[in-house]
Amino acid sequence: MVNSKKSLFCFGPGFSVKVLARQLINENWSICGTFREAADAEELTALGIEPIPYEAAEAALAGAAAILSSVPPSVEGDPVLARYGDQLKEISNKTWLGYLSTTGVYGDTGGALVDESAPLNPSNDRSQWRATAERGWLEISAHIFRLAGIYGQGRSSMDRLRSGLARRIDYPGHLFSRIHTEDIAQTLMASLAQPNPGQIYNLCDDEAAEQQQVEAFAAGLLGIEPPPLVPFDEALKEMSPIAKTFWQDNRRVDNARIKNELGINLVYPTYREGLTAIYQSSDGAG
Repeated sequence: MVNSKKSLFCFGPGFSVKVLARQLINENWSICGTFREAADAEELTALGIEPIPYEAAEAALAGAAAILSSVPPSVEGDPVLARYGDQLKEISNKTWLGYLSTTGVYGDTGGALVDESAPLNPSNDRSQWRATAERGWLEISAHIFRLAGIYGQGRSSMDRLRSGLARRIDYPGHLFSRIHTEDIAQTLMASLAQPNPGQIYNLCDDEAAEQQQVEAFAAGLLGIEPPPLVPFDEALKEMSPIAKTFWQDNRRVDNARIKNELGINLVYPTYREGLTAIYQSSDGAG
């Protein structure tokens, strides 16, 4: 499906997509991505990504071998599908399409394991909007990638500790899944090489864990005492509405499909390997 031009168009090239772009550029792909502000265009250019105005992407889309969107939906729907859905449908039979979603579409399972066949039961508006957007992308044969909590160089528990994280929340048995940006990139690259239009993939590592355990491990790498634990019920009283949604869902996510179908061998199978690599690559600056 993906043609020999090796060109990727990105709607909303953010944190994880920039890692993918860097790896693809190293393999002689040409990458372009949308922008809205001049400063964003300058950043993309510095990364080797050709900046394309969001409202003028038709020609670049027509020439791309692969198209990936990480633009979040809103109550009004998916903005990319609203603006470019007809064109994307027309080229979907010859172009790899990918959409970055979230494991949040599964909602709360009480800690039970979910795979890609599980029913969607989003517990907040943002996840509901994602579930609706997924349906739109599946109608044009896109690959759907449901991402767990994203971390990587420059965005990890070590960064939060360095920024003054004052407490850890003690919520025994409440688990979160994670995925390192390098493993997101290798999974997307594997899908580009092995297209399966309309397929859905969970992207997470092998060990869901309590957030406070991850923060304690990060503190150990930095050689500092972990922030004190605060019971969840006490912390809840001071949480913002958005922060509360972060704690609504307790689930474990199955990642067997990316291993069995795409041959993925995770670079960072747990947060321990991922955080250790971040620390070692930057002497803890990450």
